[in-house]
Amino acid sequence: MITLIIEDRNGHREPVEIPEDINLSLMEVLKAADHHILATCGGMALCATCHVQVLEGPEGYFHPSDAELDLLDTLPDAGPDSRLACQLRIRKDMNGMVFRIRGEE
Repeated sequence: MITLIIEDRNGHREPVEIPEDINLSLMEVLKAADHHILATCGGMALCATCHVQVLEGPEGYFHPSDAELDLLDTLPDAGPDSRLACQLRIRKDMNGMVFRIRGEE
């Protein structure tokens, strides 16, 4: 199992357990775990309503693609630790990572 820690907009943290062989994005996992995340475009990286912050994890997860950066640049509260949950595929090396939900409710 892969365990991620998800911090909601109120600062409450809760673990989410995910099977290792799952082929989902972080956005899909958050929606399935009943976290309040809009993801209006359904994971197409067009709306930025699945904005999350990477609080803890491997360095590689802090580096979005150029296309993702273009969209994040439109957000007033995006920072160097911002990512779109729809662009983060669940992998084994994510175990123990901490994410904060930032997108609209």
